[in-house]
Amino acid sequence: LGLLDRIEDKIVMVPHDEKSKMVVIEPYLTDQWYVDAATLAKPAIEAVERGATTFVPKNWEKTYFEWMRNIQPWCISRQLWWGHRIPAWFGPDGHIFVAYSDEEAAADAAKHYGKTVELTRDEDVLDTWFSSALWPFSTLGWPDETPELKRYYKTDVLSTAHDIIFFWVARMMMMGLHFMQEVPFHTVYIHALVRDEKGQKMSKTKGNVVDPLELIDAYGADALRFTMAALAAQGRDIKIATSRVEGYRNFGTKLWNAARFCEMNECVRVEGFDPAALTQTVNKWIAGEAARAAAEITEALETYRFNDAAGAAYRFVWNVFCDWYLEFAKPLLMGSDEAAKAETRATAAWVLDQILLMLHPFMPFITEELWQRTAETGPKRATMLVKAQWPNLSGLGDAPSDVEMNWVIRFISEVRSVRAEMNVPAGAKLALLIKDASAESLARLERHRDLIQRLARLESTAVASAIPDGALQLVLDEATLILPLKGVIDLAAETARLKKEVGKLQDEVKKIDAKLGNAKFLAGAPEHVVEEQRERKADAEAAMAKFADALKRLEGAA
Repeated sequence: LGLLDRIEDKIVMVPHDEKSKMVVIEPYLTDQWYVDAATLAKPAIEAVERGATTFVPKNWEKTYFEWMRNIQPWCISRQLWWGHRIPAWFGPDGHIFVAYSDEEAAADAAKHYGKTVELTRDEDVLDTWFSSALWPFSTLGWPDETPELKRYYKTDVLSTAHDIIFFWVARMMMMGLHFMQEVPFHTVYIHALVRDEKGQKMSKTKGNVVDPLELIDAYGADALRFTMAALAAQGRDIKIATSRVEGYRNFGTKLWNAARFCEMNECVRVEGFDPAALTQTVNKWIAGEAARAAAEITEALETYRFNDAAGAAYRFVWNVFCDWYLEFAKPLLMGSDEAAKAETRATAAWVLDQILLMLHPFMPFITEELWQRTAETGPKRATMLVKAQWPNLSGLGDAPSDVEMNWVIRFISEVRSVRAEMNVPAGAKLALLIKDASAESLARLERHRDLIQRLARLESTAVASAIPDGALQLVLDEATLILPLKGVIDLAAETARLKKEVGKLQDEVKKIDAKLGNAKFLAGAPEHVVEEQRERKADAEAAMAKFADALKRLEGAA
């Protein structure tokens, strides 16, 4: 007929399945089952509005409301080989019977038709999220009125990720209120998503999946568990890095070594030990520190700030108990005062017990092991650690002891900091002078002179009325601490070194600022690369400030 003008090759976009990339996806119209989601959503919206269920962090309620207030009819038909089969049967004329079982459907059909007929069950299965929505009560024996259902519904806290607030949380709320006339949980804790160390979502395609079992094999379950808690800041995703897990494995080792130190020094639990009746300043101080740590951890756990709880536990164990208290306790443990020695042994054992209790939610295995090991001496344990009572240490603490020991810690820390900044050789013992100190400060220095000189690596401490040449000055409250460095380090060379370091850091900050000020870089670079540059800038600026302070001190010593 001559109607064909020409033939052209056209590229047609054909959708394929996500995983194999081999199966062509084409639309196929079939009859589907739907749920009137808008009707179910109304009581679920109202329950969150009146506070029957709350979200933590609270800002996720906005996401919940946006989904629920704009909800569409929910298609629950799925053409899969697995799942809960839709409970619908078709009669010979297509009439539909929805029933609980085959027998119930057959009975309904016989009543409808007046005779027994053959039924065909719908081959589709329910949407996975429909089945999952029944989880809070179906797992407890529903629809039967079981003791478990009566005891445990409603549940307490749901922990989940933000990407399934609508798919799962909202559906459980709707189903719970519809079938049980009660919300399924009082709190929804939205935890972070676990990403790789660059902040990218893990996927097999990218090859950046971190296998938790491999981390457990390498560093232990406790280290991984503590890492996850320490990084679980509300509203922020977790960037999991092997180095962090390794660091918390070292924390577990630190705890174990502290327990060994206590064991070697015969720090055994004492029946009827009363931390409120202590007499030694250092022991009263550590009892107060334990009480503050327990209160901080408890408050953080109760408000779902797991990273703050883990951080408080870490600081108390490593920075307070291990770094300071055990060092402060050594002179008492090795001294000749038997009463002070006995009190310190009992106090150390008691504090170690409180540490095991506070750390148990984060590191259950090592703490339970130490709980059993430390039970081999002293009074018999009443229970395993997992069943032991959570510490309530309110009322402990002695203000004068806190002030005194914190003064000692600040004294030692200031001297150590200057030694590190000025590259003072580790073996060099300095003769420290103190000027303009009050009678109270001088009395503290006298009481703790040996301790301060040992931990700050000082040859001597003496009162001075003048500042010698080549000496650095530190301010501690009303007093001036003076470190004569002339002859110990080359002041001119050290000044030149610090200026050179500051110059390098200034150049680095300029380069980073140029990148971050480049719109093309910000638009094209991956998010984790931009974040890395910002972190590098912050680190460089912090180092610059530190070196600048050191230079000021050197200028004062010149």
